Amino acid sequence: MLTVLGLTMITVFTYFIMSGRLSSFTALTVIPLIFAIIGGFASEVDDMMIDGIKLVATSAAFLLFALLFFGIMIDAGMFDPLINKILKVVKGDPLKVAIGTGVLTLLVSLDGDGTTTFMIVISSMLPLYKKLNMNPLVLATISMLSFSVVCGLTPWGGPGIRALSVLGLEQTDFFIPLIPTLIGGAIWVIFVSFILGKMERKRLGIIDLKESHIAEYAFSLDVAANEESSIKRPKMLWVNLILTLLVMGVLISDLVKPAILFLIAVVIAMFINYPTIEQQKDRIKAHGGNALMVLLVVFAGGAFTGILSGTKMIDSIAANLVSILPESWGHFFPVIIGLVSIPFTFVMSNDAFYFGVVPIFANTASAFGIEPIEIVRAVVLSQSAHFLLPLVPATILLTGMLKLNISEYVRFAFKWSVLTCLVLISLAWLTGAIMT
Repeated sequence: MLTVLGLTMITVFTYFIMSGRLSSFTALTVIPLIFAIIGGFASEVDDMMIDGIKLVATSAAFLLFALLFFGIMIDAGMFDPLINKILKVVKGDPLKVAIGTGVLTLLVSLDGDGTTTFMIVISSMLPLYKKLNMNPLVLATISMLSFSVVCGLTPWGGPGIRALSVLGLEQTDFFIPLIPTLIGGAIWVIFVSFILGKMERKRLGIIDLKESHIAEYAFSLDVAANEESSIKRPKMLWVNLILTLLVMGVLISDLVKPAILFLIAVVIAMFINYPTIEQQKDRIKAHGGNALMVLLVVFAGGAFTGILSGTKMIDSIAANLVSILPESWGHFFPVIIGLVSIPFTFVMSNDAFYFGVVPIFANTASAFGIEPIEIVRAVVLSQSAHFLLPLVPATILLTGMLKLNISEYVRFAFKWSVLTCLVLISLAWLTGAIMT
C-alpha cells in the first residue's frame, strides 16, 4: 500500500512539475500533503514536514551565502581582466574563440546560476561569433557543457544542494572526492571546445580581423562595462582573488562548516567592496530574488522529503526495488545509478528528480551497503543531459539569446552532452568518487 501510494505521489508530482501546471514550490508542498492525508497521516503530517525542513536548514543557509558571495565577486569585476584577456587573445581564430568560450564559462559558472552565467558569456562572445560568422550552436554547446560540469559537481550548484539537503549530508563529503572529476571534466570540456573550434577553423579559416574591427569590438565591450561601472571594484581585484582562494581552501580542508564559512566570506566581501549600508542593500536586492526562489524550493523540498520519510513510503519503495535487483548488481549500483540518471535528468526537472527519485535511490543503495553520499555524487554527473531539456529556464535563455531553434540545438548538442555524462561517470569511477 505504501509503495503504491508513494509511487503515485511521485508520479503526480512529476506530472504537475513537467506540465507547468504548478510551480515547484507549490507542488512540493501541496501534493505530498494531500497524499499524506489520504494515507491516514493527517495528525502527524505537520511534524513530518518540520523534521524535513530542519534537515535542509543548514544546506539552505550554505546555498544562500554561497550564491551571494560569488554574485558579489562577479559584481565587483573579479573575472573582468580574465574576460578581457581571453577576448584579446582569441582574435580571429575560430579555434581560439571556441577554447576561450570554454575557459570563460568554466570560470563564470562558479556563480552557480545558469541564467547569470549564460548572460555574461553570450553577451561577451556572441558579437565575436557573429563577426567571424561562426556557428552559434558551437557557442551554445560549449557554454552548456562548461556550465553543467561546474554546476553539477560543486556543492553550491543546484543539483548538489538539492540532493545533499534532502538527505542531510555534508557538502565537504560530497565535494572533496569529486575534485579530480571536476578537474578532469573541465579538461574534457576544453578538449570538446578544441574539436568544435577546429571544425569551425576548417570551415571558415583564420580570419584576419582588421585593427578597426578589433577596436570597434573592444569599444562595444567597454560601453557595456561602463553601464555597470558603479559596482565594479578594479582596485580590489587582488584582494577579492585572495579572499576567494582562501575561502575555497578552507572549504576543501573542512576546517569550518560550509554555511558559516560562506556567511563570514559574504560579510567580508560586502565590507571590503561595498562598505556603505545602501551599497550592501543594493547588492542583496540584486541577488536576493534568485536566492529566495531557490531557498523556497529547498525548504519545500525538505517538507516533501519529510513526508516521504515519515510515512515510510520511501522505505517501502526501496525495499521493493532491492527485491527485484540481482544481488550481484549491488557493488555496481552507483555506476548504474549514474547511467540511469542520464535519461531521468533529461526528461525530469531537477526538483522532481532530486527531491522525488534520488531519496529512493539512496535508500536502495543502503540495502546494498553503499553510502548515500556515493549516490549523490553519481546522480549529479548527468547534468549536461538535463540542460538539453527545453523546460529549463537557463536553456530557454541560452537558445533565446542566440535565436536558436530548440530542436536544432538538441540535435547538435545531444552527442556531446551524452559523451560528457559518460566521461564524468568514468572519471568518478576511476578516481573512487563512486564505487569506493
